[in-house]
Amino acid sequence: MGKQSVSFESKLNQLEELVHQLEQEDLSLEDSLKVFEQGVKLSRQCQSALEKAEQKIIQLTQNDVSTEIQTRSALQDRSSQSNDTD
Repeated sequence: MGKQSVSFESKLNQLEELVHQLEQEDLSLEDSLKVFEQGVKLSRQCQSALEKAEQKIIQLTQNDVSTEIQTRSALQDRSSQSNDTD
């Protein structure tokens, strides 16, 4: 996970800092808009990273389910074959 998770955590921390800056209310309108724009960009990047992670999880769990089904099917076939020869 290394680099991607660190990058995500870093972006999330930056986003939290930007929210804190906006909550302080001592920014000018222009500065507030810049901070807000940065926050939107970071938010989108974090959302994209989460969506990629979700897709990876779905892919991995589908592969696990598929493998389990194939394994059970093979075991049932073997069991049926050994019962037929008995």
